[in-house]
Amino acid sequence: MEEKRKNTRSRPGVVTEGAAQAVLRRGAARELSPEEEKVMRLRLGASPPATTTLDWAEEELSEDLQIELQAMQIEAWMKWKAHLASQKTLKHAVVHAAPPTSARPSRVKEKIIRALRRKP
Repeated sequence: MEEKRKNTRSRPGVVTEGAAQAVLRRGAARELSPEEEKVMRLRLGASPPATTTLDWAEEELSEDLQIELQAMQIEAWMKWKAHLASQKTLKHAVVHAAPPTSARPSRVKEKIIRALRRKP
């Protein structure tokens, strides 16, 4: 008699890692406490939902740290804008690229031409 495979989706209480990540990506899990949800996100590597804001690890930063953080944010923003500009120029260069001036014949094409010349 054939042994039937059990489908894990039909069994209650069995959740795959991918399904858990998908649920955590959609939003906060209602059945979990905030600490349990945090542990699940850390364990599965699930990112927080796009609608949530990130909390600071420490309530108050010193003035030096605030200045340093703002400098890093500005630098990251400038690098991101430069990256976008370089991507835009690359796309523009590809669209407006000139066709090649001389195309090299391929080996297969040369082989076919030689075979046709030899044919009586």
